[in-house]
Amino acid sequence: MSLLGLDIGTTGCKAIAFRHDGSILRQAAREYSVLSPHPSWAEQDAEQVWQLAWDAVRETVAGTADDSLEAMALSVQGEAIIPVDREGRALRPAILGMDTRTVEENRWLAERFGPDTLFRRTGMLLHTINTLPKLLWLRNREPEVWRRAHQFLLYEDFFLRRLTGRATISHCLASRTQMYDLSSHGWADDLLSECGIERERLALLGPDGGGVVGTLRRYLARELGVPGNVLVASGGHDQACAALGSGVVEPGLAMVSTGTAEVVEVAMETPVLNDVLRRANISVYRHVVPDLYLAMTLNHSGGLVLRWFRDRFCAPECAAARSTGQDPYDLMLAGAPEGPTPLMVLPHFSGSGTPTLDTSSKGAILGLTFAADRSTLAKAVLEGLTFELRVNLDLLRDGGIAIRELRAVGGGARSGLWLQLKADICGIPLRVPQVTEAACLGAAILAGTAAGIYPGLQSAVAQTVFSHRHIQPRPETRAAYETRYQLYRQLYPTLIPLLRQL
Repeated sequence: MSLLGLDIGTTGCKAIAFRHDGSILRQAAREYSVLSPHPSWAEQDAEQVWQLAWDAVRETVAGTADDSLEAMALSVQGEAIIPVDREGRALRPAILGMDTRTVEENRWLAERFGPDTLFRRTGMLLHTINTLPKLLWLRNREPEVWRRAHQFLLYEDFFLRRLTGRATISHCLASRTQMYDLSSHGWADDLLSECGIERERLALLGPDGGGVVGTLRRYLARELGVPGNVLVASGGHDQACAALGSGVVEPGLAMVSTGTAEVVEVAMETPVLNDVLRRANISVYRHVVPDLYLAMTLNHSGGLVLRWFRDRFCAPECAAARSTGQDPYDLMLAGAPEGPTPLMVLPHFSGSGTPTLDTSSKGAILGLTFAADRSTLAKAVLEGLTFELRVNLDLLRDGGIAIRELRAVGGGARSGLWLQLKADICGIPLRVPQVTEAACLGAAILAGTAAGIYPGLQSAVAQTVFSHRHIQPRPETRAAYETRYQLYRQLYPTLIPLLRQL
């Protein structure tokens, strides 16, 4: 018997079937594009995403015929709004979280409610990423779509409408829309009313704390070749599911997910909504784990900076990797100096993430001499990204959020050098789970718990999430990096006036 986690990301999806012990049976993935019909727009064909995701599910389940599918849940990208008709068909492309067209709508929200009130009510900062300003944009700029829309869904409820016949959204994902009241655990009806958004045009909230939201439609089950009922459980935001799938199920534990972007999720017993976090643009929302909340930091560039360096400057290492089967990143970093490099990299290649969220900031490399080589510069990129990570971890601590251990997932978790840098620079122990596809595993854990296979999420994690590596900070190296970190803290405020002029 198997459990399926389906992850709907920004540029691709992945379906993974797991055994009850968390080991992977089979997986399949598909890629899709992000559309930019106008500057600052980021859209996606939601119907194509559905079809490709369902193809991945069918391929995965077809390869696990001896392990019949029992239950499934979704891990999804956040803040992608999809207007649909009465049949659940998309009326226009989804407007993605990375879309930045809603500047005017955010200005209106600031004037009408005030950024502090919105943060303390919803945990979300004023930002173009949010669902609420996107809905206001649709109402103001595309009135015909607004009139025709039966509902406005995100990817979780859009998929669940197809899978079960009813659009249902998890409390986790709903709490990222800026329309959810963290204190009452429901839609903020007064905010909706002030914005002219009818509550019935949003999805129904799923069971609080997770659980079964329906069963897979019979014709879909027949397509999969599954004879019995397949339970469909409430899932959540992809980063929250990844936090669960990496074992972040109690306060003080945190996940660092390093892929295209780098995200930190810290578990809290109660939502911390103070001025420190608000000024740092750190969002707060419901975890998929009952009675826990998450604080989230974001570095837009993340591993994308290292990939840029690889693709632009490391052709020999990439060629050698293809011929030998080695990791190109290992070859890039071979020969890098021990301890801090003499270079300093500001990794704002697509603007800064938290705490400043400054789209006018740019990347910078300081300290170059003729002695600089590829391996030194590659390591300096890792140092800059890790200094940026520590800036956010320090702000979380300043805001009263304790962090005693990081769980590392994503592509960055494969680099032993980068993991040790994170431990040394941040002064926090790291664990690397055996299964680094943490978002899919988290969704599968939610499905298995809803189906009664595990008595609870804590028990489920104990049975499915195991450590592969444990990295401790090295005191001497940490001390050496402390001086460099204090210098790094001066980079952004020193360079930003010049960068804005550029």
